[in-house]
Amino acid sequence: MGGHINRVPVLRVESLRKDYGPLQAVKGISFEVCPGEVVGLLGVNGAGKTTTISMILGVLEPTSGRIHVEGIELAGHRTRALGCTNFAAVYAPLPGNLTVYQNLRVFGLLYGVRDFKTRVEEILTEFELGKFRNVKCGVLSSGEQTRVGLAKAMLNQPRLLLLDEPTASIDPASARDIRRTIRSFAQRAEVGVLWTSHNMYEVEEVCDRVMLLSQGEIILQGDPKELPGQYGKRTLEDLFVSVAREPLEDWGAMNT
Repeated sequence: MGGHINRVPVLRVESLRKDYGPLQAVKGISFEVCPGEVVGLLGVNGAGKTTTISMILGVLEPTSGRIHVEGIELAGHRTRALGCTNFAAVYAPLPGNLTVYQNLRVFGLLYGVRDFKTRVEEILTEFELGKFRNVKCGVLSSGEQTRVGLAKAMLNQPRLLLLDEPTASIDPASARDIRRTIRSFAQRAEVGVLWTSHNMYEVEEVCDRVMLLSQGEIILQGDPKELPGQYGKRTLEDLFVSVAREPLEDWGAMNT
């Protein structure tokens, strides 16, 4: 893991801010994700994680700041930037009235996937979805639907992969396989991954680096295995809970 800090970033976020009237949901954050790097974006509900991901996906327009994907500025070249990006989240299921194969076909066409039939067969095998190819997504279990969503997210072999709670509804054995698949995919294809999760064990296992977001600000970041000790905590979960409970200004003071 690690060793990517000198690489040209796949994702560069500069002074990104999102206001909803007087509410500042995201307060001018800046960070990078490099090729082959898995970066965890952590925070309690309402910290600004999903808002940040939505801006990177072009779903929400930032109040200010800049987003570059593969050096392409999202604001001026949306189609090109999003063409090398993909996304999966448990709250964004695929159309339930389409079969697994039909869903992958639709998204393969949308993303302009070359040699589409071969790529779909590879993905079906990689995610052990072959037996469900002609099954409608709506009748699959939540874990199976999550696997289809992840398969869709890797279909176009993106340079940037955004994963919002990707294993939230999967049993532990399947989640371990998914983590291994994504980790391998990131390293093999030099894909940058931005990963949100509330599972601190998962984050420690899969992420090269983590950023803790609180009230729209990144207040701590570093190696998930080393960061707790730097702040006198035993585990990443202990650190996460402390950040959630203690006043933001206390952490800001510690971090300066």
